[in-house]
Amino acid sequence: MFDLKTLNDVLVQVTSRGGRTVMQWQDRSGAWLPISSEVLYGRVVAVAKALQGWGVVKGDRVAILSENRWEWAVTDLAVLALGAVDVPLYPTLTPEQVGYMLRDSGAKVAVLSSGEQYDKLMDAGDLPDLERVVVMDEGDFEDANSFAGLIKSARVGERDAAFDAMAAAVVGEDLATIIYTSGTTGESKGVMLTHGNLASNINYSTAEIGFGAEDCCISFLPLSHVTARHVDYALMCHGAVLAYCPKFDQLVGAMKAVRPTIFVAVPRVYEKIRQAVEAKSAASPVKRRILSWALGVGKAHRGETLVGKTPGGLGWKLAEKLVFWKIREAFGGRAKVFISGGAPLGMDTAGWFADAGIRIFEGYGLTETSPVIAINTPTAHRIGTVGRALPNMYCRFAEDGELEVTGPAVFHGYWNKPKDTADAFTADGWFKTGDIGIIDADGFLSITDRKKELLKTSGGKLIAPQPIENKLKANVLVGNAALVGDKHKFACVLISPNFAALEGWASAQGIDTKDHAALVKDARVVKAYQEIVEQVNAGLAHFESMKRVRVVPEEWSVEEGTLTPSMKLKRRVVEQKYAKEIAEFYSDEAVSRA
Repeated sequence: MFDLKTLNDVLVQVTSRGGRTVMQWQDRSGAWLPISSEVLYGRVVAVAKALQGWGVVKGDRVAILSENRWEWAVTDLAVLALGAVDVPLYPTLTPEQVGYMLRDSGAKVAVLSSGEQYDKLMDAGDLPDLERVVVMDEGDFEDANSFAGLIKSARVGERDAAFDAMAAAVVGEDLATIIYTSGTTGESKGVMLTHGNLASNINYSTAEIGFGAEDCCISFLPLSHVTARHVDYALMCHGAVLAYCPKFDQLVGAMKAVRPTIFVAVPRVYEKIRQAVEAKSAASPVKRRILSWALGVGKAHRGETLVGKTPGGLGWKLAEKLVFWKIREAFGGRAKVFISGGAPLGMDTAGWFADAGIRIFEGYGLTETSPVIAINTPTAHRIGTVGRALPNMYCRFAEDGELEVTGPAVFHGYWNKPKDTADAFTADGWFKTGDIGIIDADGFLSITDRKKELLKTSGGKLIAPQPIENKLKANVLVGNAALVGDKHKFACVLISPNFAALEGWASAQGIDTKDHAALVKDARVVKAYQEIVEQVNAGLAHFESMKRVRVVPEEWSVEEGTLTPSMKLKRRVVEQKYAKEIAEFYSDEAVSRA
């Protein structure tokens, strides 16, 4: 456990270990290059002084619009040292969204990664508070400063007393960051987190997991998301090395080159890895039988895996030799700690990996809680739950089952939105998470669904869509799924295919795969997805079962606008986009409306 008072203590932790490598980054040739703690410190000081020279003072907002890279971390640490407030923005945002957030936050400086983000800023509309723009990539950007120019004055191996004193003057109550929520249910809101909020969470979140100086982790989840940023801070404190991967499509290569010992991802990444393994084996009846047999052996030993033991016996050893080591190779071959957060993992996915000998520690939290509320650990792990609450986070449930929490990591409010802030808390000051859950007799928390996403049939039955959607996504042909049926007699489902797997399956059936719109309407494809739905229906209550299915010709994604950056379903967006298809589900239904 740490005793951080502010996020500036993270830099103190990093630089107290001499000149060790703390970060890695990939140059244009593909080589991975080290950054030592001394180099990091020198660059942070140089950027902080440049910002200070431009008049950035305590409380001013500095926006960061960039993919994950070492310049992101340097900018972040420099802003925090000044007592200024950073505003991280997702690099996938549209110009209109960027413009809204820059105007709403009143950002004085914007630090951008590339020409693409610079162009986005130029199209963002009037930005009355923005005074300076910095671009990390080299190039000719009108009225912009070069990041390389900012760090020219960086010195290695020298402490700067004035900088250290300035950073030390920041206190826990000072605002550290404004993080805009991804807006799954409405307009994005700026979550205000203080130094104390984030520091108090880091102090406990990874204390029992056992990270150390020998560890390495690839930073690929967007640093504009609180989970990724929190993990990076914690790993810096533990002395682990961070390897920055700016784009998801570079992750496979990065895992082979870096071979991380720690893997942190959202559930969709684990689902994609599982689907890739199953798709590869599906091409051969022999491979398919071997995978099925190996997972059967693993399931018989699941209990041992979940308590951290390596099973023995001839069957396990053979399954390991034939199958399991290949699955671990998908993570680089060295990973020993696997963490999932940002969305529900689902029992199907958690169980599949456990049967392959990989124990995933699922955690839970929100941007508003800095973020961790609960997490599974090597010493306290229960599959299907999100673990026990951190020692400094306190949980209770409202009459309708909504989880309410309090503790030092809970945010102070939404930027410029006093009414939304008031609505987020109970009369006695507990934060309303919007999630429905339960805590078992041993203190393990389970989240069953989002309160606002529960479907209520016209017969009064409540259906939690996420567990059902997760069951569907366990099939390799399903990329994503959205259950619908609120105020209707029965539930139906929209399915977005995993087109890579579907095209392979369809080609083997002699089906033309060039036109996705025609592909998803092919009778054999429709039948395949109906069978997947029926398999899931077999394990559901009658009122939960999906009566109709529609396969859509689009693969839902962050870029396409149907998933949040943490790959959660934007349910409202999906319902609006496919309003016609949903209406067709119920065209023959007589439903009285209030």
